[in-house]
Amino acid sequence: MAEPNQVVQLAGAIAILAAYLLLQLGVLGPRALAFSAANAAGAGALAFEAARTAQWGFLLLEGTWTLISLVALIAAIARRRRVDESAASG
Repeated sequence: MAEPNQVVQLAGAIAILAAYLLLQLGVLGPRALAFSAANAAGAGALAFEAARTAQWGFLLLEGTWTLISLVALIAAIARRRRVDESAASG
């Protein structure tokens, strides 16, 4: 059985890799809500583990990846709201 920290690391890595695979296959676009959410969640999990284990270089990478993904996620949510509001107003 995997250690709990290994489960978090594997889940984070799988989320990022799955998003990238779906991007490459054309299933998701780079501005898609799901793409940004998977990147933010995966990188956030890896950043948490990096901080917990004092892996500063890895924390820099994954922390930055998380922040960039969160900005993209917020933008994707805002785009979706604008589209929904536009559709509702006719």
